[in-house]
Amino acid sequence: MNTMIYKGYAASIEYSDDDECFIGHIAGIKDRIGFHGESVADLKNAFHEAVDDYLETCSAIGKEPQKPYSGKLMLRIPPELHASIAIAAQVSGQSINQWISKALSQASRI
Repeated sequence: MNTMIYKGYAASIEYSDDDECFIGHIAGIKDRIGFHGESVADLKNAFHEAVDDYLETCSAIGKEPQKPYSGKLMLRIPPELHASIAIAAQVSGQSINQWISKALSQASRI
């Protein structure tokens, strides 16, 4: 699966052999928003239009648009890993949040 990002919203992208076009859906929110295009450029434009339309529609009806992610990530890890991360963060002069954010960013290639 491939993704596109626009205004903080991500889209999952697939190719439909039956329809001979790319099909996308905005990911990470409960509202179901789809779009399609016959080329990558068409798909990108359709994605941008879908996000813009979603935001405009939410504004027009007085609904708060869903945000894909809050920026808060809570997870459970073994105490030994927690200690190792805390030490690595301290040695590098960073908070645990800064250290983990950098590590995850590098791992996800953002």
